[in-house]
Amino acid sequence: MPATPEAPGEAGASITRDEVAHLATLARIDLSEAELEHLAPQLSVILESVASITGVAGDDVPPTSHALPLTNVFREDVVVPGLTAEEALAMAPEQEQQRFAVPRILGEA
Repeated sequence: MPATPEAPGEAGASITRDEVAHLATLARIDLSEAELEHLAPQLSVILESVASITGVAGDDVPPTSHALPLTNVFREDVVVPGLTAEEALAMAPEQEQQRFAVPRILGEA
């Protein structure tokens, strides 16, 4: 039977320097040799921590994205009458062709 990579949750999850280099290439991050040597053990510790947490949850615990249930706190989306163009422009300092007139900021047309 061929060797398989360690499953998530198994002890000893680690990442090699070459795997860190590959991930850095995929993320387009330029890492020096010293940075690769420094990051590989740190990322291994992170992977082992995640693996230990994964092992704690049993089959009876459903996966969740949040610790507490989320509820929609927004009001119902109800259509109500809005302002007419005349009402919206009534207090405008300047208007042009039923639009707000504002100073030009991006050069001349």
